[in-house]
Amino acid sequence: MQPSGFDGVSICGGVEVPYRRQAPAGTTGDLLAQAYIAALEQSGFAPREVDGLGVASFTLAPDHAIDVAWRLGLSPRWCMDDCHGGASALNLLQHAARAIQCGDANVIVLVSGDRFEPADFRQLVDHYNLTTRTWLRPLESGGPNALFAMHTQQHMQRHGLTRADYGALCCAQREWASRNPQAVYRSPLTLDDYLDAPLIADPLGRFDCVPVVSGANAVVLARADLVKERQRAVAIRALRCGYNPDHQQGDGLQTSLGTLAPALWRDAATTPEAMDLVSVYDDYPVMVLVQLADLGFAPDGDLRALIARIASGALPVNTSGGQLSAGQAGAAGGMHGLVEAITQLRGAAGERQVANARRALVSGYGMVEYCYGMCANAVVLEATEGAPQ
Repeated sequence: MQPSGFDGVSICGGVEVPYRRQAPAGTTGDLLAQAYIAALEQSGFAPREVDGLGVASFTLAPDHAIDVAWRLGLSPRWCMDDCHGGASALNLLQHAARAIQCGDANVIVLVSGDRFEPADFRQLVDHYNLTTRTWLRPLESGGPNALFAMHTQQHMQRHGLTRADYGALCCAQREWASRNPQAVYRSPLTLDDYLDAPLIADPLGRFDCVPVVSGANAVVLARADLVKERQRAVAIRALRCGYNPDHQQGDGLQTSLGTLAPALWRDAATTPEAMDLVSVYDDYPVMVLVQLADLGFAPDGDLRALIARIASGALPVNTSGGQLSAGQAGAAGGMHGLVEAITQLRGAAGERQVANARRALVSGYGMVEYCYGMCANAVVLEATEGAPQ
């Protein structure tokens, strides 16, 4: 493998507390603790070896990362809260990896998740940020569906797409979900089912809108020389974070991924064509296509050809079923795709395992302002030698 800017750091665990449509008993903190315990068990590290903790959650308040550390019995040398929504996981990953390289910590666990009662989600939608609370809540817009319906309309017109084109993505992800025992929605989804579903905000139908669930995820990073011999580790080949430079004055059909992609692929010494699978943040199908285009997966601009590759399985995208079928557990949504990529690269994805998976691209996208997400990021991961395939 070529050296990278993240040498000396390994990812040695990635888990998901099964998502649920109905909020389980307990608190968000309980879900994060379950994910922490499961991730440590997978990584082989003991609690006493953990000296770093990162947390992303919308419903943990009034607690913070340090409260979670205290409840877990940790005395971390590195501790971080993150509030970047769907971009949180990769933001945490970048900071945690750098902390390990700098000697601030040796073993860091990153956890993310939320427990939603109906009132919790309404509170989040109405008070997502000051802009939402001040300008959108009085309109009773009902959250991001209306905003991304407008994006989808623009995207359809620009690229000559139809609802069926977006539906092909949803159906392909549902096919992957049918092989994932932890996906919340696993029943078959045909294109007719998709097109016949009730409209939520034209042209978005029921299956275009990410379903809200409760759950949590966790990832373990460690100094590479400390990784347990029996563990299958994953290396970070490149990671870049970006923030939209147009101050919400553009149309939202290009993310900051378009700006950072050249440096990402240069850092990783590889190309989009070399990726064995992709986990792209999928709150809406339109954003799957926007991010993939920004990252260079449609260099000729032919989105229909890209959709055909995804639908046929030639390009494995969101092999867990993605959030559109597995569910979006609040801030855990940004870590869901990361955990899936880690699971695939460790050869542990069971029936949905991508054969000979060695390299994966994961993207994050989050924090909707007036009309679209303010930040996006991406990481290229690679299985280390010895990972079974």
